[in-house]
Amino acid sequence: MQPLSALQVMQDAPVIPVIVLHDVAQAVPLARALLAGGIRMLEITLRTPQALDCMSAIAREVPQAVVGAGTVRNPADVLAAQQAGARFLVSPGFTPALAQAAQQVGLPWLPGVSTASEIMAAMDAGFQALKFFPAMPAGGSAMLKAWSGPFPEAHFCPTGGINAANAQEFLALPNVDCVGGSWLVPADALMRQDWQAITQLAAEAVQLRR
Repeated sequence: MQPLSALQVMQDAPVIPVIVLHDVAQAVPLARALLAGGIRMLEITLRTPQALDCMSAIAREVPQAVVGAGTVRNPADVLAAQQAGARFLVSPGFTPALAQAAQQVGLPWLPGVSTASEIMAAMDAGFQALKFFPAMPAGGSAMLKAWSGPFPEAHFCPTGGINAANAQEFLALPNVDCVGGSWLVPADALMRQDWQAITQLAAEAVQLRR
């Protein structure tokens, strides 16, 4: 399996779904539903005890999808995600220990940043593909526009408060490669196992313009 770069993860589709799963039985049909709508990069957040098993199930049974781990907060999370089959990592913040762990396992990593100092720390460590989090509370599209001057080489995936209504505002910015959002996997659709609705949301997200 070819290794990915962080930019390849970010540029595969306009949206990376941010997924919270409590039931392993939902993982594979959900991955297939998103894939049917054209979304391959799937961020499974490490917010539930079932997350790693869900990643393993998708990696094993839906090889066309690219499963990633979100809410990665420490080196132990990095190793657990790699062992579960994750092919990329996403974090809410940046630490040198996480940077070292991500580099050691060789997985693309989107570290979270919300200040100029954090961007500089991440770039000093060799990371230019960054997650802007929490995007809306931290300044939204205006903040990203401001950062384009001092950090022209940085690529961003804003996440946090992004939805179908405001995604285009972010995707129109030259330093935004994709957005992260949970709206592709609504909790009620997941509960009803309405896979067709999720496929439709994914298909609509793919049509968003960068």
